[in-house]
Amino acid sequence: MESPSGAWDEVETKTFLTETTVPIRLSCHTPDGQLWMLSLWYALRNGTLHCATSKHADVVRYLQADNRVAFEISTNEPPYMGVRGNGRATIEPDENKTQLRSLIERYLGDTDSALADRLLNPEREEVAITITPHRLYTWDFSDRMADVAAQQR
Repeated sequence: MESPSGAWDEVETKTFLTETTVPIRLSCHTPDGQLWMLSLWYALRNGTLHCATSKHADVVRYLQADNRVAFEISTNEPPYMGVRGNGRATIEPDENKTQLRSLIERYLGDTDSALADRLLNPEREEVAITITPHRLYTWDFSDRMADVAAQQR
């Protein structure tokens, strides 16, 4: 993983990305040059971000045409904090749904749900998306939002 700039060092960034289970907001270009953004589940492994989606999702076609991406992983409640950056995405088949199963377990705790059943349906073709970050920036507004966060508890 690239050394981040901003509020956190590499260890703090890895800790946040490993412990936080909010979706990654991923931005890419469509083949006609427009911008596209979507949210996906992710996991950090060996300095890269790993996602999964349907083989037939629009984003797969978009990333095959242009693999440059920007992303943000941030909290949705105060105090706001997170990681944003850019990099390149690669796509590989996830024939055994290994990546998808791992993400379901990370976000849902197990594969015992209607959503997991639908996603793991044998008829559904999956791909694994690996994002290799080139630039990372971190922020943490905990100090400046301490009173707001305390009011929400």
